[in-house]
Amino acid sequence: MTQTEALEILKTGANVFLTGEPGAGKSHTVNQYVAYLRSCGIEPAITASTGIAATHIDGMTIHSWSGVGVAAGMTRKEAAMVAGRKKIEKRLAEAKMLIIDEISMLSAPILSMVDAVCRAGRERGMPFGGLQVVLVGDFFQLPPISHDGSKAPFAYASDAWAELNPVVCYLTDQYRQDDPAYLGVLSAIRTNRFGASHREHLSLRRHTIEQTPPDVPKLFSHNADVDRINMERLRLLLGDTAAFQMESFGPAALVTVLKRHCLSPEVLALKKGAVVMCTKNHPLGNFVNGTLGMVHDFDKETGYPTVETRKGNRIAIKPMEWTVEEQGRTRARVAQIPLRLAWAMTVHKSQGMSMDAAVVDLSDAFEYGQGYVALSRVRRLSGLYLLGANERAFMVSAEILEKDKRFCLMSEKAQEKLCSMDKEEIARKHVAFIERCGGHAPDREEVSDSARSSRHARARRVCDAGDGHAAIREKHPNAFRPWSGEDDAWLRDLFKQGQATAGLAKHFGRKPGAIRSRLLKLGLIAYNTDTGRYDTKA
Repeated sequence: MTQTEALEILKTGANVFLTGEPGAGKSHTVNQYVAYLRSCGIEPAITASTGIAATHIDGMTIHSWSGVGVAAGMTRKEAAMVAGRKKIEKRLAEAKMLIIDEISMLSAPILSMVDAVCRAGRERGMPFGGLQVVLVGDFFQLPPISHDGSKAPFAYASDAWAELNPVVCYLTDQYRQDDPAYLGVLSAIRTNRFGASHREHLSLRRHTIEQTPPDVPKLFSHNADVDRINMERLRLLLGDTAAFQMESFGPAALVTVLKRHCLSPEVLALKKGAVVMCTKNHPLGNFVNGTLGMVHDFDKETGYPTVETRKGNRIAIKPMEWTVEEQGRTRARVAQIPLRLAWAMTVHKSQGMSMDAAVVDLSDAFEYGQGYVALSRVRRLSGLYLLGANERAFMVSAEILEKDKRFCLMSEKAQEKLCSMDKEEIARKHVAFIERCGGHAPDREEVSDSARSSRHARARRVCDAGDGHAAIREKHPNAFRPWSGEDDAWLRDLFKQGQATAGLAKHFGRKPGAIRSRLLKLGLIAYNTDTGRYDTKA
């Protein structure tokens, strides 16, 4: 399934399990959907299964959002008590749709508890209290772990998943790996077809630690190896150490979660020549989460580091914020230089990143999916430096292998169903869902603005930008410009006087679609799903 097809399904309000190989575009598809919802006046609840994943999306953990915390189980009465807490009650009442990222690391009991709290808080017997739920992730990646450290059942094994019955959107395109041979190796591991030819490809990338480039990050299975290498390498550098203390704001519990799981440390120690990796996307695209480089110098006035990337670009790095947001409001934040020492990191912390190059040691791989996650971080075979690997590194769970086949078939059926629907029927479903959520129809200009400003947009446009602003403004001079209060007042008056859409478009120098979108937002018209037309509100 393509990203466009998945987005069409998401816009209908269907519950969705969005999956696919690493690099298939899951995050980008979610980013597009979030921007679309916000352009319709709908603020999604964005959560993730772990604190690390939550910091990537400026959301909160699903445990915190739902109030289930670290509970191992929950009765209906306990779920009702949790839902009755003032903060949780308000959160559930305001919610329209819920995103849960990195679903592979969320256990079945936790998903069931979230479902129970949503039902109790929203006083509806439907799954998750009638919210649209979008589950995002790949079950071939790292699995859930229970509080006592034992393996826990996957989320799809829960009654909550079965009752939700999400539409499976299995993305099949590949945007991260651009090396066919390497993609073949990764696909072979994923489908349990890893054989002699694939081993031969990887054997060409075997190195000793002394043979590896000094400025390439190293991935290990255990924290002890990571900490040891990073500190050893930092101590070897000459010169003074610059230390940057993280700043924080908000409730202590949320700040603690952000500090614990933010990829930048609470105290960041740097020296000239330190190998670093950016831990956040720059809003203007100057760098992205995973950009590698070396500390070149420190600004004489601010003390902030300048990093020279592997491409030779020098970038001034200033503090950025990691936040927990709820309904468009910031509840907690931490600010730090968005860097971390990058000589080494754990495979677990690397999940969700993509790298130009990495030194990978899988000699002590102990979990299904651990090797697959580590290898799939790298874009091409030439960027892989493999120190070693045991047999477990190339193995995937037999359970997940069988389940994945079913997900593929379910996605194909969903794709066929979408293709059988005409565009008008799909459009009606889109409008009906937005109106059910209390939103308004999206305007191409507004979707574009939302995509650019959204923290989840990654600088990509949601609307079709093929014409270009200049060309559109030749015919519609005010296209892509914000509406003022005076414009809205004029629009109300002229519309109530009986002005047609075409006349209003000419008067305001905008496209007819933009006029209809604004009329919807102002509550002057409504889309009639029975007739497929816009009706004037009384």
